[in-house]
Amino acid sequence: MKKIGLTYDVKTDYQRRDNDPHDAIAEFDHPSTINILVRAIESNGYKVVRIGNANRLLDRLGSLKVDMVFNLSEGMYGRNRESQVPILLEMAGIPFVGSDALTLGMTLDKIMAKKIFISERIPTPKFFQIRNIEELVNADHCRFPLIVKPRFEGSSKGLSESSRVTNMDELHARVKLVLDTYKQDALVEEFISGSEFTVAIVGNDPPEALPSVQVKIDGRLKLNDKFYTFARISSRRLEYVCPARISRSQEKKLRELALKAYQAVECRDFGRVDFRIDKDDNPYVLEINPLPSLSTDDVFMLLAKQKGITYSKMIGMIIECAFKRYNLN
Repeated sequence: MKKIGLTYDVKTDYQRRDNDPHDAIAEFDHPSTINILVRAIESNGYKVVRIGNANRLLDRLGSLKVDMVFNLSEGMYGRNRESQVPILLEMAGIPFVGSDALTLGMTLDKIMAKKIFISERIPTPKFFQIRNIEELVNADHCRFPLIVKPRFEGSSKGLSESSRVTNMDELHARVKLVLDTYKQDALVEEFISGSEFTVAIVGNDPPEALPSVQVKIDGRLKLNDKFYTFARISSRRLEYVCPARISRSQEKKLRELALKAYQAVECRDFGRVDFRIDKDDNPYVLEINPLPSLSTDDVFMLLAKQKGITYSKMIGMIIECAFKRYNLN
């Protein structure tokens, strides 16, 4: 029986530091999510070896006897935190499910990812970055409304209703909050009023874009000025709708753009691309996540049902993609 190691960060392992933001552990999994994933992997005929976070992997690296590692670890601190586990596995010569350290680093940094999208002619909202508050003095090029985000965070960390700004005073206040609270540059984007979608992808050669999932907030599909926030993720105000309520041509365009983004940053095995579509039906890639949530409350469970398969089968498909990529079938 093949052994699958599992790397992850759970909320219960985190030791809060002074001045941590309230959403510091938003990206980490609940222990129940890991338990469900373990059962899903085991149902595909593998034996699971629970490893845990990067520090625990480092302690066991010399004696780890597994055929593959399924990496879900978000890492602890810094812009390269998602790269910590993959680089250790690569150094040790241990195969792993998911994208490598370079892809994870480039995509967690939203500004670097957007630069790649632009070079590949993938539509993404116009943006600028703010390194210090003094840079806003000459920001007369701003076209409101804008949205302000931390440069390298996930799970909507740093996003609240106040992130969408409509004037210089609001922009100044929000940028200062990001700089002071999250200790990183602020990404300032044009705000796309319209609808929001996410497209999950599985595979490598070729990858398959799964049906688009539409985001509903407060019962509305036409979101206009509403958007993902940290508070909404954990509430009942946010729902996923699949199939998305869009035309076949728009569905085709979203899947094509998702695949283009996935391949542009060289994702592996699985990932997810988030979009906004404006009122004129123009799609924009907001970001790509090569380490998306596999919680049963998230889109991969919904898409498994849409395909007529179990969640466990979906997880098995992702693992099989990795074994095939390493020629270990």
